[in-house]
Amino acid sequence: MEFPKFLLGDNTDYPDAIFIIHTDFPRFIIDLATDDVEWFEEFDKSEQEELLQEAETLFQAANDFYDREIEQYEE
Repeated sequence: MEFPKFLLGDNTDYPDAIFIIHTDFPRFIIDLATDDVEWFEEFDKSEQEELLQEAETLFQAANDFYDREIEQYEE
């Protein structure tokens, strides 16, 4: 079974948070309410530069995923 690239996360201890979990490399959780990001991988200097270029695209994809999910809940 292949897992989805993005998942919605919920936690009652953080009622205002909107957690999106990215399951592919590089794995991370982003709180769309605050833009806080927690990475599951560690990166060396050369990887960090490449990651910064990719991160903006990944964060936009996470936002797009959330918007699609909310639209489906509302229907």
